[in-house]
Amino acid sequence: MSGTKSGGHADDPFQEGGGSLLRQPKAVWATAGASVVAFMGIGLVDPILPSIARGLHASDSQVSLLFTSYFLITAFAMLVTGFVSSRIGGRRTLLAGLALVVVFAALSGMSGSVGELVGFRAGWGLGNALFVSTSLAVIVGAAAGGSAAAILLYESALGLGMACGPLLGAILGDMKWRYPFFGTAVLMAIGFVAITAFLKEQPRPARKTSLLDPIRALGHGGLASAAVAAFFYNYAFFTVLAFTPFVLDMSPYSSGGVFFAWGVLLAVFSVLVAPRLQHRFGSLKVLGGSLLLLAADLLVLGYGDHTTAVVCTVLSGAFIGLNNTVFTELALGVSDAPRPVASAGYNFVRWFAAAAAPFLAPRIEEWTDLHVPFVVAAAAAVAGAGIVAVRRRALTIEAAELEPRHAAQDGVSAFAN
Repeated sequence: MSGTKSGGHADDPFQEGGGSLLRQPKAVWATAGASVVAFMGIGLVDPILPSIARGLHASDSQVSLLFTSYFLITAFAMLVTGFVSSRIGGRRTLLAGLALVVVFAALSGMSGSVGELVGFRAGWGLGNALFVSTSLAVIVGAAAGGSAAAILLYESALGLGMACGPLLGAILGDMKWRYPFFGTAVLMAIGFVAITAFLKEQPRPARKTSLLDPIRALGHGGLASAAVAAFFYNYAFFTVLAFTPFVLDMSPYSSGGVFFAWGVLLAVFSVLVAPRLQHRFGSLKVLGGSLLLLAADLLVLGYGDHTTAVVCTVLSGAFIGLNNTVFTELALGVSDAPRPVASAGYNFVRWFAAAAAPFLAPRIEEWTDLHVPFVVAAAAAVAGAGIVAVRRRALTIEAAELEPRHAAQDGVSAFAN
């Protein structure tokens, strides 16, 4: 990825024409629709965290483990998903992931204690990892109009899911905190039926992926640098997602509205704004600047009044959208490892931060005060920007050298955003 142009996105994400994006086979729409629901599951519990805490007589730090168990399992699952999909095929991997989500989402809704709910969320995380880590490769393989249109469709599904998850959680959770879990189970069951009906089995890769391939891929200095920088960024990201609802202390509807606006900004800046900024300023400048702006936003969020906290929470979606897109492209293009393998190694590292932030932020508040978790998160974002600056040479590649080789490989990254 050169210092002046993005190597992953086209200059204009719609350059292939709106028709090619919209005229897709039913299999693509079925997979994309299920992807929306899968990403909804990440932020679904955001507006109902206080309600869950009251309903199960749990503390804020106990309820935050819903994110920790989910993403801890997701991190380890990154080493398994390529191993599984290269042996049983993309379609069966998708269906296995969906089946697990249906079962564990339903069990989550029936939980009698916070311990049960945390355990069921871990099973949900495994199912989601299997599904999402395979869905982009399946969409690209089945899509019409080229990989650019397919990736844009996938990123749109991600943004829509991240935006709608808190809204669905608020609407159903306002009636009872258990209902969002049952709603997710029903929607994923519909996705299971749609994929069973419309998606044919995809070609399997010529070479089977081993469990250690993603770890070996991290031996590349550029990919390791991107993964470590993304680790610190993800700590900041999931402080916003998992800790801010307790700070805002709003009704499910109000909290859902805040995070819906947050998700809309995330989607717009990820799909539409990031490619244009990358083309004009270069990927690393956009990434470093966005990380520093996120750090400043977190500091203002932590020390401002309630209205300021709401505004900064929504605004953080813009910086998170930019960071997601650029980090994804770095992970896909900075090394010569196959894209699914590079993505698995990258995600294995960064999802540990998504597990750590929800666990640590409420405890830091207990040990200190309400402001310090946001100071720590801001420091993490600055650390990510520092790694990008120091390791600039390792992260800078000529995209033209790698794109032909990557284009010949089966599949692309998934769960990279």
